[in-house]
Parts: sequence; structure tokens; C-alpha cells
Amino acid sequence: MIITADDFGLHPSVNQAVERAHREGVLSAASLMVGAPAAGDAIARARACPRLRVGLHLVLADGAPVLPPRAIPDLVDAGGRFGSRMVRDGCRFFGLPRVRGQLAREIRAQFEAFAASGLALDHVNAHKHFHLHPTVLGLILQIGREFGLRAVRLPREAGLPLWLRPWLALLAARLDTAGIAHNDYIVGLRQSGRFDESNLLAALADLPPAGIGELYLHPALVSGAAISPSMPGYRHADEFAALVSPRTRQACSRLRDGGVRFGGFADLAVQA
Repeated sequence: MIITADDFGLHPSVNQAVERAHREGVLSAASLMVGAPAAGDAIARARACPRLRVGLHLVLADGAPVLPPRAIPDLVDAGGRFGSRMVRDGCRFFGLPRVRGQLAREIRAQFEAFAASGLALDHVNAHKHFHLHPTVLGLILQIGREFGLRAVRLPREAGLPLWLRPWLALLAARLDTAGIAHNDYIVGLRQSGRFDESNLLAALADLPPAGIGELYLHPALVSGAAISPSMPGYRHADEFAALVSPRTRQACSRLRDGGVRFGGFADLAVQA
């Protein structure tokens, strides 16, 4: 079981929560936004936590790029940020070579920024799971190999809409063909931003009997729009409290006693 915090680097409160949830709770991994405002602080905290496994949280929507906006004008809005019109942007990734070229340069820049941190690359995923897009995934696989890419999140959770299944099957098949490791299932999509202690305990009590799982959350010490205007309903502080709860620690200890291993992708030696 991999217990991951997304949006590492987005805000100082997120970074503080990630460090404390790792040191005091059950958090084993974090996904870093290398272009986010508090990325430098996140990197410093990660260096001080050698057992925290850190991956790249690739941002191509609802966030800031690493490259100057003038270098990727077709990817950003008038304010120099990626927007949230992912269907429109996905169509442009498919159909416009000029846009794909800019996309490739930005993805490379984010891999380069992660490499410059000196942190070991445990995994890669994308903000809002944009790596489900075949063009984005293809560029991650192509560029990521140069930077030691070994594992990618598979956002496959029971009960997801039927229309997502072909995309998930394509993602899994492409990862397997490329020899890139991935989890077997995920927990957190349907509860995104709403994990309190009771929800987290219920999820840990109802894990599949076998396979590599990833449970992902968005912890911070403050909640909602204080972290990002696009997250007004997120209960970040509740998710942090759940990660450091004594009852959660006890539940994970029982799982360990039953043979479940915890860590990052590298620790669990995930094989695609």
C-alpha cells in the first residue's frame, strides 16, 4: 500500500502537513508540483525526510507552468497559467502539432526541474489525472525515460463511470508494454478532498485482498480556498488529521501485522 499526498509544493501549509503526516502519521509518498509557489520549501522538507518517496505531479491544467508563458503561448491563458478546460485542451493536444510541440517542451522542463532537485524520482502522475490523455502519456513515457521514470499512477478505482474504462485500459496496456510499473488499483478518486478519519479507516478496512494499492489524499493544515481557489470544498485539514490519527496508525499497524507492506513504488518493488 502506497499512501500518497498530492500537490506537494502548492502551498506552505501543504508542505508542513506532508512532512508532519510522514513523520507523525502514515504518509509514505508525495507528488511534487515543481512549478508551484512553495516547491522550493517542499524540496527542502523532502531532503530532510529520506524515507519519504517523492514523485513528479505533472501540472498541465489549473496551475503554473515551469517555462515562461511566452515559450508556450498556446498552452496558457492571458495570466500565464494553465486553464481548466481539459476537454478543449485535450483536443488541441491531439490535433495541433504546434501545441504538441509546446506540450513536449513543458513536460521536459518539469522533468528537468524535478531532476535539479536531487530527489530520487519514485513515480509520475498528473494533476487532475491528465496523464489519462494518450498524447500526454506518450510524452511522459518518451521523455521520462531520460530521467529515470520507473512508475506511473494508474487511477483505476472500483465504481468509476463506464466511459472511463477504455481510457484506463489503454493507460494500463501502454504502461505494461513500456515496462513501466504501476499500481493495481487506487483509493481516493471518489473521496477526493473529503477524507476524514472515518472515511480513511473505512477505506483501509475494505482494501482488496491482493495487489498494489495507492491511497491518495490532499493534506494541509488549512482547508479549501486558502490553499487554492479551485479547491473551495476540499477538507485539507481533515485529511491531514486522518493521516496522523492514532486510530489510523493502529489500522495500518494491523495491516502490517497481516503482511501488508507500506512505502513508495520503489520500496514495494512494483513490477509492471
